[in-house]
Amino acid sequence: MSTLKKFAGQTAIYGLSTIVARLLNYLLTPIYTRVYPVQVFGILTTMYAWVSILNPILAFGMETTFFRYLNKHDDKQKVYSNTFFTTLFIALFFLIVILAFIDPLAAWLHGGSKIDPENYKAFIKMFAAILVLDAIAVVPFAKVRADGRPGRYSVIKFTNILIAVAFNLIFLFVIPWLIRQQVAPELFSWFKGRWVGYVFLSNLIASFVTLLMLLPELLKLKFRYDFALLREMLVYSFPVLIANLSFIINETSDKIFIRKLLGGDFGEQEVGIYGAVAKLAIFLSIFIQAFRLGAEPFFFSHAKEKNSGATYAVIMDYFVIALSIIFVALVANVEILKYFVDGGTPEQRGLFWSGLKVVPILLFAYVSLGIYMNLSVWYKLSDQTRFGLYISGVGALITVVLNIIFIPKYSYYASAWITLLAYTCMMVLSYLWGQKRYPIPYNIKKNLAYLLTAIGFVFLSFVVFDRNLIIGNLLLLFFAAGSFYFERKNLKSILSSK
Repeated sequence: MSTLKKFAGQTAIYGLSTIVARLLNYLLTPIYTRVYPVQVFGILTTMYAWVSILNPILAFGMETTFFRYLNKHDDKQKVYSNTFFTTLFIALFFLIVILAFIDPLAAWLHGGSKIDPENYKAFIKMFAAILVLDAIAVVPFAKVRADGRPGRYSVIKFTNILIAVAFNLIFLFVIPWLIRQQVAPELFSWFKGRWVGYVFLSNLIASFVTLLMLLPELLKLKFRYDFALLREMLVYSFPVLIANLSFIINETSDKIFIRKLLGGDFGEQEVGIYGAVAKLAIFLSIFIQAFRLGAEPFFFSHAKEKNSGATYAVIMDYFVIALSIIFVALVANVEILKYFVDGGTPEQRGLFWSGLKVVPILLFAYVSLGIYMNLSVWYKLSDQTRFGLYISGVGALITVVLNIIFIPKYSYYASAWITLLAYTCMMVLSYLWGQKRYPIPYNIKKNLAYLLTAIGFVFLSFVVFDRNLIIGNLLLLFFAAGSFYFERKNLKSILSSK
C-alpha cells in the first residue's frame, strides 16, 4: 500500500496547486460576466473552444508517448529529443499555415458578428502564438512530471495563471482607472477600452513567461533524432492524437455548433450562457485534472509490478468516491456558485442563470469522463492506443451528429444531454474492451453503488427540494459520512502502511 500513499501524495500536490491556480483563473468568470455582455462572453467561449480543439493537434499525442517510451526505451535523452522536436516542427508548420490563411479564417470566424472583422485577425494572431508557445512547453512539462517534481510543475502552472489574472485586471481595471485619473494619458493612447482582445493578450503574455520558466528543461535538449525510434513513436502517438482530438470535439464542439447553428446575436447569447454555467463544474474538472497529472506517470512506472492491477483497482475505488462526493457537493451549493456567473444587471443575470438547469447534467457528464480517463490506462499500457481512437471516435460521432440534429430545436439543453450520453458511452466501451484485452479487477458493483447513490442525492437536492441550501448540504454530509463509514477499514490500512 506504500505505492498508493506515494501516488496520493503526488496527486495531492498536483491537486492543491491546480486548485489554487484554477480558482484564481475562476475568479475571472464573474468579472467577465459583469464587464462583457452575454454575446461578448460567447465570443470568449467560442475562441477558447477552438483553442481546445487545436491544442491536441499540435501536441500530437507526444505527452503520453513520452511517458510510455521513457519507461520502455533505454536512451531517455533520445526519447526526450524525439518527442520535443516533433512537437516543435508541427507547431512551426501550424504557425506558417495560419498566417498564410488569416484573411479567410477571420472572415469565417466573424460570421455576421457585430464585432469589427479586423478584430478577428488580431484574435487569430494572438491565439496562434499562444498555441505555438503552449505546444513547445508540452514535452518539457512532461519531463518535469516524469522527473517526479510536482512542486516545480505546480509553481510554473501557478505563475502562469497568476500572470494571466494580473494582466486581465490591469487591462480591464487599472489602465481605465489611470486614464480616468488623467495619469500620463499620452502613455495610453493605444488603449481600446474594455476590448475583449486584452483577455487573449493576457493569456499570450502568461504563455511566454511559462516557456521562459521552462528554460532549464529546454537547455537539457540535444538534437538527437532517431528516425527509426520516431517511426515507432508515431505509430503509438497517432491514435493518441486522434483520440485526444475526438475527445476535445466531445468537449467543445457543442459550443461551436450552438453559435453556428443558431446564428447571429442569439447564437452568441446561447453559447455565452452555456459557456458560463459550464464553468460551475470547475471543482470537478480540477480534481480530474489533478488525478491525471499524478496518475499518468504513476501508471506507466508501475506497470511491471506484480500487483499493479489490484493497485489500479483500488485507485479507481477512491477516485469514484471522491468524484461522487464532489458531484453531490457542487449541486448542493449551486445557489451559491451561481453568483460566479452574475451578469451585473438583472437582465444579464437572468440570462446567465437561465442555464443553471443543465449544471447537474454537465457535472455527471464530467464524472463519466473522469472514470473514462482512469479506465483508459489499459490501452496505453498495452500499446493498443488504436482503441482510444475508436472509443473517442464513437463519442465524437454521437456529439457531432446529435448536436446538429437537436441544437436548432433545444439549444444548449440538448448539448448538455448529448455530452452526458457521449461520455457515458465512452466509459462503458472502455471498460468492456479493456476487460477483454487488459483485465483489471475493478470493483464494479461497489463503484456503481456510489454513483447511483450520488445521482439519487443530486435528484433530491436539485429537483425535489428545489436547490435548498440547507437540505442539500445535509444530504451532502450524510453521503460523505456514509462513504467514510463504509471505507474506514480500507482507509486505515492505506494510511498505516509504510
